[in-house]
Amino acid sequence: MENQYLSKTRFDSFALDERILTSLQEAGFEQCSRIQAETLPHALNGEDVTGQAQTGTGKTGAFLVAAFQRLLSNPPPDPQPGHVGCLILAPTRELAIQIARDAEELGKHTGLRSILVYGGAAYEKQRRQFEQPVDVLIGTPGRVIDYWKQKVYTLKHAQVMVLDEADRMFDMGFIQDVRFLLRKLPPPEQRLNMLFSATLSQKVLELAYEHMNNPVQVQIETESVSADNIVEHVYFPANQEKIPLLVGLIRRLEPYRAIVFVNTKHNAEKIDAYLQTNAIKSVLISGDVRQNKRERLLQEFSAGQHQVLIATDVAARGLHIDDVSHVFNFDLPQIAEDYVHRIGRTARAGASGEAHSFACEDTAFYLPDIEEYTAADRAILPGAGLRFLAADAHAIGCSALYSAHIAILAVLTGNPGQSATGLWPAT
Repeated sequence: MENQYLSKTRFDSFALDERILTSLQEAGFEQCSRIQAETLPHALNGEDVTGQAQTGTGKTGAFLVAAFQRLLSNPPPDPQPGHVGCLILAPTRELAIQIARDAEELGKHTGLRSILVYGGAAYEKQRRQFEQPVDVLIGTPGRVIDYWKQKVYTLKHAQVMVLDEADRMFDMGFIQDVRFLLRKLPPPEQRLNMLFSATLSQKVLELAYEHMNNPVQVQIETESVSADNIVEHVYFPANQEKIPLLVGLIRRLEPYRAIVFVNTKHNAEKIDAYLQTNAIKSVLISGDVRQNKRERLLQEFSAGQHQVLIATDVAARGLHIDDVSHVFNFDLPQIAEDYVHRIGRTARAGASGEAHSFACEDTAFYLPDIEEYTAADRAILPGAGLRFLAADAHAIGCSALYSAHIAILAVLTGNPGQSATGLWPAT
């Protein structure tokens, strides 16, 4: 089967600095992903790039390699404390942390100094990082602006600007902060500019043309927006069936590592309690979990200490955890693009995975927008909850309700004749 992730282009086919090639080879990267193969020729030639590709296909590696090459080819004549060579902005702490880890790995032998700043942790420690010249500044907009206003660094000498997950900057209300920082950089024609995202909306492209120098648009065409190697399933449970359905699926599928996405912290806490009661090792992260605890929990999950990670959308982007085999949308997301980013936590870097989504009484009406956006066929297993969805009941016919109920009970219990109530923990 043809690998849809990798291209035939090798990194050593580009005129890259030997220190970059050594770092890439030591990290195990020889072939470019498709987005890397398409964007690097332009970026290495000094052309600005806006890139769109599926989540988990190597966008971070593309802009890091291009940024490193630019900095190594044009070293500053007189580096001073607080001088920044490259600015990389990310919408979330998790994504910024992941970029910093990738920068450390892919730039191991370059001698370039990368620093990371984000809100919620180690304010003074992060501030002291600017006491030396900074080659690569990675951070979230708020904290980056905070230090700039204190005049602890300057962007006047920056050679590279990167916006990652630019559409999320709009969604999270950061776009004014982003524009503020972009205006502090040298003119667009004096720097290399790169913008990457899994989705490129019109407003994102307008931002690109406003602050970039005639960027080349690179789009990796696929039959669907979500990854081709993700098998997607949709269930139609009633609200009270969702937790036993989730427990039943986890028991039946036995995922090696799974992420359960929810829309509210309340649901996350409830699911965590039920999974723990059913002897399923789970861990919960949400927006109000302290950053140091969140990092510890993510490390434990990555190390295999927990089978299931329960997360609100704060974790939907930026996480790169290897070997996530299953994603469960306990609640369908309200925004179709978020569905793509959620299920993109599995099937990364060409691997395969499964996504199981619950279209319940409260969230089923988000499904048409998701289906229209992804334009993909899915295996649909209707459940007893179908009786609460009049439109779907009419479409499939009332005669299907009984067999649908049997189908969902088979998932819940492994036995169509057995009641599913046994999955609920004792109260």
